[in-house]
Amino acid sequence: VRLVESGGKLVQTGGSLRLSCEAFGDTFDDYAIGWFRQAPGKEREGVGCISLSGETTYYYDSVKGRFTISTNNAKNTVYLQMNNLKPEDTAVYYCATEGAFTCSGLPAPYAMAYWGKGTLVTVSS
Repeated sequence: VRLVESGGKLVQTGGSLRLSCEAFGDTFDDYAIGWFRQAPGKEREGVGCISLSGETTYYYDSVKGRFTISTNNAKNTVYLQMNNLKPEDTAVYYCATEGAFTCSGLPAPYAMAYWGKGTLVTVSS
Protein backbone atom coordinates (compact mmCIF):
# COMPACT_ATOMS: atom_id res chain seq x y z
CA VAL A 1 0.00 0.00 0.00
CA ARG A 2 1.15 3.54 -0.73
CA LEU A 3 0.11 6.31 1.65
CA VAL A 4 -0.04 10.00 0.76
CA GLU A 5 -0.61 12.72 3.34
CA SER A 6 -1.90 16.19 2.52
CA GLY A 7 -3.36 19.27 4.14
CA GLY A 8 -0.43 20.61 6.11
CA LYS A 9 0.14 24.36 6.18
CA LEU A 10 0.88 27.36 8.38
CA VAL A 11 -1.82 28.08 10.94
CA GLN A 12 -2.08 30.36 13.96
CA THR A 13 -2.23 29.22 17.57
CA GLY A 14 -5.76 28.14 18.41
CA GLY A 15 -6.60 27.39 14.82
CA SER A 16 -7.79 24.17 13.21
CA LEU A 17 -6.56 22.01 10.37
CA ARG A 18 -7.60 18.73 8.78
CA LEU A 19 -4.99 16.40 7.37
CA SER A 20 -5.77 13.59 4.94
CA CYS A 21 -4.09 10.25 4.38
CA GLU A 22 -5.06 8.53 1.14
CA ALA A 23 -4.19 4.93 0.34
CA PHE A 24 -3.25 3.70 -3.11
CA GLY A 25 -2.95 0.08 -4.11
CA ASP A 26 -5.13 -1.21 -1.30
CA THR A 27 -8.18 -0.13 0.60
CA PHE A 28 -8.48 1.03 4.16
CA ASP A 29 -10.85 -1.85 4.77
CA ASP A 30 -7.73 -3.95 5.15
CA TYR A 31 -5.64 -1.71 7.40
CA ALA A 32 -5.71 0.09 10.69
CA ILE A 33 -3.94 3.46 10.33
CA GLY A 34 -1.67 5.29 12.71
CA TRP A 35 -0.80 8.98 12.73
CA PHE A 36 2.63 10.13 13.86
CA ARG A 37 4.60 13.35 13.90
CA GLN A 38 8.18 14.49 14.04
CA ALA A 39 9.17 17.94 15.23
CA PRO A 40 12.50 19.49 14.20
CA GLY A 41 15.34 17.91 16.16
CA LYS A 42 13.07 15.41 17.90
CA GLU A 43 12.23 11.76 17.49
CA ARG A 44 9.11 10.62 15.70
CA GLU A 45 6.21 10.17 18.11
CA GLY A 46 2.72 8.76 18.02
CA VAL A 47 -0.42 10.84 17.68
CA GLY A 48 -3.12 8.20 17.53
CA CYS A 49 -4.72 5.50 15.42
CA ILE A 50 -7.99 4.19 14.04
CA SER A 51 -9.08 0.57 13.73
CA LEU A 52 -10.08 -1.33 10.60
CA SER A 53 -13.76 -0.74 11.29
CA GLY A 54 -13.25 2.90 12.14
CA GLU A 55 -15.03 2.34 15.45
CA THR A 56 -11.98 2.36 17.71
CA THR A 57 -9.47 5.16 18.14
CA TYR A 58 -6.61 5.81 20.53
CA TYR A 59 -4.82 9.09 21.17
CA TYR A 60 -1.67 10.08 22.98
CA ASP A 61 -2.18 12.41 25.92
CA SER A 62 -0.50 15.31 24.12
CA VAL A 63 -3.38 15.53 21.61
CA LYS A 64 -6.29 13.90 23.44
CA GLY A 65 -9.39 16.10 23.37
CA ARG A 66 -7.99 18.26 20.54
CA PHE A 67 -7.36 15.81 17.70
CA THR A 68 -9.82 13.40 16.10
CA ILE A 69 -9.13 10.59 13.64
CA SER A 70 -11.85 9.42 11.27
CA THR A 71 -12.10 7.36 8.12
CA ASN A 72 -13.96 7.44 4.83
CA ASN A 73 -13.41 3.99 3.38
CA ALA A 74 -15.31 4.89 0.23
CA LYS A 75 -12.59 7.42 -0.50
CA ASN A 76 -9.73 5.30 0.86
CA THR A 77 -8.95 8.21 3.13
CA VAL A 78 -8.25 8.69 6.83
CA TYR A 79 -8.47 12.16 8.36
CA LEU A 80 -6.76 13.84 11.28
CA GLN A 81 -8.82 16.77 12.51
CA MET A 82 -6.69 19.04 14.66
CA ASN A 83 -8.29 21.75 16.80
CA ASN A 84 -6.91 24.28 19.25
CA LEU A 85 -3.47 23.95 17.71
CA LYS A 86 -0.42 24.94 19.74
CA PRO A 87 3.12 25.88 18.65
CA GLU A 88 4.33 22.55 20.07
CA ASP A 89 2.15 20.79 17.48
CA THR A 90 4.51 22.04 14.78
CA ALA A 91 5.87 18.95 13.02
CA VAL A 92 5.82 16.83 9.92
CA TYR A 93 2.79 14.56 10.22
CA TYR A 94 2.83 11.03 8.86
CA CYS A 95 0.30 8.26 8.45
CA ALA A 96 1.50 4.69 8.58
CA THR A 97 0.37 1.11 8.81
CA GLU A 98 1.53 -2.49 8.95
CA GLY A 99 -0.16 -5.77 8.03
CA ALA A 100 -0.71 -6.96 11.58
CA PHE A 101 -1.53 -3.55 13.04
CA THR A 102 -5.05 -3.40 14.47
CA CYS A 103 -5.01 -0.24 16.63
CA SER A 104 -5.74 -2.15 19.79
CA GLY A 105 -3.69 0.38 21.73
CA LEU A 106 -1.45 3.40 21.32
CA PRO A 107 0.60 3.03 18.11
CA ALA A 108 4.40 2.99 18.13
CA PRO A 109 6.54 4.17 15.19
CA TYR A 110 8.80 1.08 15.29
CA ALA A 111 5.79 -1.17 14.65
CA MET A 112 4.88 0.42 11.31
CA ALA A 113 6.09 -0.86 7.95
CA TYR A 114 4.43 1.46 5.43
CA TRP A 115 4.83 5.22 5.67
CA GLY A 116 3.76 8.24 3.71
CA LYS A 117 6.22 11.06 3.01
CA GLY A 118 4.55 13.38 5.48
CA THR A 119 2.95 16.81 5.42
CA LEU A 120 4.28 19.84 7.31
CA VAL A 121 2.16 21.61 9.90
CA THR A 122 3.48 24.86 11.30
CA VAL A 123 1.69 26.59 14.16
CA SER A 124 2.70 30.19 14.69
CA SER A 125 2.54 31.81 18.12
